[in-house]
Amino acid sequence: MVSQKSQNSNMLLAFLTLLGVIALVAIAGFFMLRKGPEIIQGQAEVTEYRVSSKVPGRILVFRVKEGERVNAGDTLAILEAPEVMAKMEQAQAAEAAAQAQSNKAIKGARSEQIQTAYEMWQKSKAGVEIAEKSYKRVKNLFDQGVMPAQKLDEIMAQRDAAIATEKAAKAQYTMAKNGAEREDKMAAAALVDRAKGAVSEVQSYIKETYLIAQTAGEVSEIFPKVGELVGTGAPIMNIAVIDDMWTTFNVREDLLKNLTVGTEFEAIVPALGNKTIRLKVNYLKDLGTYAAWKATKTTGQFDLKTFEVRALPLEKVEGLRPGMSVIIKK
Repeated sequence: MVSQKSQNSNMLLAFLTLLGVIALVAIAGFFMLRKGPEIIQGQAEVTEYRVSSKVPGRILVFRVKEGERVNAGDTLAILEAPEVMAKMEQAQAAEAAAQAQSNKAIKGARSEQIQTAYEMWQKSKAGVEIAEKSYKRVKNLFDQGVMPAQKLDEIMAQRDAAIATEKAAKAQYTMAKNGAEREDKMAAAALVDRAKGAVSEVQSYIKETYLIAQTAGEVSEIFPKVGELVGTGAPIMNIAVIDDMWTTFNVREDLLKNLTVGTEFEAIVPALGNKTIRLKVNYLKDLGTYAAWKATKTTGQFDLKTFEVRALPLEKVEGLRPGMSVIIKK
């Protein structure tokens, strides 16, 4: 009898123990399997621009180092381009030649040439006077019937030829005295302007051998080494505009609530001791079919697409650097 009671007591104890274990497992499973907060991880980004040159050359010297802050207008590097300097000498020589031609056109003929043309004109005038007197004498004789008509015709032709020669000589003197025509002067001036344009073009290429910072920032990366050749438009260094920083996240569309354009939210920066920062969404874009999808069609629902969300800090965050993780808890 006592043995049967003891057996029943043991069975009851075992049953209660089993119930207790089941209860503990259920409670543990409830807390362990309960869905926790969604974690969205992004990172800080910054605007960068590449520094390059319009002309090929060899790196002569770098004026900055990686990690150094620069201001707009600072000289970053200097290129050596002997070909450009040779082109400058050619352009300057062409300009000098064009200027000499223009000066010659403006000044006109030399004084010796003008004097020679004047003397030829005076000589032709004297020839006309002699021809005119000879014509009058022969004409009088012809009127008296002493001189034949053929002789009169000959002397008349000589007079007309002398008059034409005098007119040509006068025109030559006038042209020498007045200098080049207006059109010739304009053409010479145009050649000078073209030569000056060529010089200005080469000067712009020379300026391109000095690489200048366009915006204040930080040198994030330098690609070539001193002495290396770089081609036209080849990137030489990257400048990070630290003052233009934002954060970017890749977010599934079922988590986009309160992350639309214009909304504000809080995020954590682990690298800054889990510092909380305030952000405002300024950009939202579908990443397309190449982004990660979450298939839910097996449950009769739909595929969840991924969106890129960019947000700007509402205040400047000291110590925030590009590449630092930024965490959102939803």
